[in-house]
Amino acid sequence: MGYPVPERPPGRHPGWPARLPPLRVRAGVVALRPVRLRDGAEWSAIRIRDEAYLSPWEPTLPGTWLERNSSIEWPGRWLQLRAAARRGLALPFAVTVDGRFAGHVMVGNVVREPLLSAYVGYWVDSRVSGGGVITAAVASVVDHCFGPVGLHRLEATVRPENGASLRVLEKLGFRQEGLFRRYLEVDGAWRDHLCFALTREELPPKGLVGRLVAEGRASRA
Repeated sequence: MGYPVPERPPGRHPGWPARLPPLRVRAGVVALRPVRLRDGAEWSAIRIRDEAYLSPWEPTLPGTWLERNSSIEWPGRWLQLRAAARRGLALPFAVTVDGRFAGHVMVGNVVREPLLSAYVGYWVDSRVSGGGVITAAVASVVDHCFGPVGLHRLEATVRPENGASLRVLEKLGFRQEGLFRRYLEVDGAWRDHLCFALTREELPPKGLVGRLVAEGRASRA
């Protein structure tokens, strides 16, 4: 019995690596690119400063927040992200604002035919929160996933208490599909999460970025 022949060369998948066109929002010029090894210092500084802002929404993991987000942890994380991207399992984007690292949009658990699906997660520096940054960033990534990446469905899960994240998904047109009870251990307890989804057929004719621009929420930079 022979081994199955890969549908595409190993270590590559459509739409990666990628740099997405910049958008101008209230907080500045938002751009997306692959995460880099040299992002570590800025990543750590933001994460440590923003513990109170980020920790209520993130999975509970071994070690203290300081230990998990110190700059010495970044090389290992970056290697894992790079390996997953090369295997076609993830698209780990760094979000920059006016050229400075400001957060992540992570497309993970990429499943090819027949599902063509993935999940999307995101976080952003509290200093630019509310300035349209993460809405523009996620819109760009969704358009990219439904375009060059060739996916059909994207999912996102959010705690019901996370109003800021819920507003991002609602503005972008994600549908609420249900409630996952005790879905993920977050901030020390197993928490319920709302499930949202979007499929390619629900994308506006000019994409999510096109709709943001038409609504005056962003402009092409």
